[in-house]
Amino acid sequence: MAMIAVVGTAAGAVSGVVGTGSSMMLLPVLVYTYGPKQAVPIMAVAAVFGNLSKVLAWWREIDWRAVLAYSLPGAPAAALGAKTLWSLPSTVVDVALGAFFIAMVPTRHYLRRRQWRLSLWQLAVVGAIIGFLTGIVLSTGPLSVPAFAAYGLSGGAFLGAESASSVFIYVAKVVMFSGLGALPVHAWANGLIVGMTLMLGTMLGKRFVLGMAPNVFERLLDTLLVVSGGIMLSAAWR
Repeated sequence: MAMIAVVGTAAGAVSGVVGTGSSMMLLPVLVYTYGPKQAVPIMAVAAVFGNLSKVLAWWREIDWRAVLAYSLPGAPAAALGAKTLWSLPSTVVDVALGAFFIAMVPTRHYLRRRQWRLSLWQLAVVGAIIGFLTGIVLSTGPLSVPAFAAYGLSGGAFLGAESASSVFIYVAKVVMFSGLGALPVHAWANGLIVGMTLMLGTMLGKRFVLGMAPNVFERLLDTLLVVSGGIMLSAAWR
């Protein structure tokens, strides 16, 4: 739990500025501690609280039209993805998470180079697709971040909208996991503890992380994806 608290605080600080990264930093630690099947529901609970802290920080700047367009199809799709995930063997979960994280490195750079633009209805379609993927692989921040940027959001409006949408999507996942019996009392408690560390990191670490250059964040995000993906793949062969 001490290791989780340290990593969670650091993850909250990074995620509070770049808009993603907390799940990628925390999930390998949670998988090592609790196993892949239990780690995913715990991280879903924690992600609700981690994103709430960013919503509160940027409340006045949130574009709620974008949030609703993305979340209304994305939340039920995430619940369906979570149900699909729970039916898979633990080894398949490890491989899927690891492969997805690593594949996000070239995908993220490709989407940024294309400089694509999304209308409101296209954002809704993207929300449904990414929502389902989020239900299965837990974190699709490297996809949702460019999606909201492509809609034209930046700064606090971007961070607030992406976080508010994530709250809706992760709540849907938590409800589904709870209905499947994947969230006993101790899992809820662990998720709340991890969520508190994310909130603490968001509040305390932001002023330090803001001093980093944009290219440092790019390299940090790629490193997080590769390292986390490698840990997930290695866990599948334990």
